[in-house]
Amino acid sequence: MRLYTVHFRPYGLNPEKNLVLIKEGFSWLGFFFSGFWALAHGLWIAAGGLFVGSGVLIGILVLIEPTPITELAISLGYAVLIGFIANDLHRWTLERQDYDLVGVVSGAGIDEAEQRFLDNEPEKAAAVYS
Repeated sequence: MRLYTVHFRPYGLNPEKNLVLIKEGFSWLGFFFSGFWALAHGLWIAAGGLFVGSGVLIGILVLIEPTPITELAISLGYAVLIGFIANDLHRWTLERQDYDLVGVVSGAGIDEAEQRFLDNEPEKAAAVYS
């Protein structure tokens, strides 16, 4: 079972996009594709920060000329950090877009978790599907 945070925008214009579930934990896509992952999710500010961060890291590595093993360790460390904070960046962006954190739900997958949340919150289900 996975945990998901549930974010709801009560006065959004598109009812189908007013409810968003985000998986808790490590993001493998964020680990491998950082900035592009953020762009795919519409996280424009986060994507810009990730691209700038990658550029700064590359610039520092060029300046200090580390050994290949050190360069690999630093790059992997950066990627792991992004993997751990990727879903938090998504939550931060939703908060900036006036979504409210309304709960945490578990499920085998995102569809099951969403259905479980809507079964337990009928007023939210009415708002989403009205």
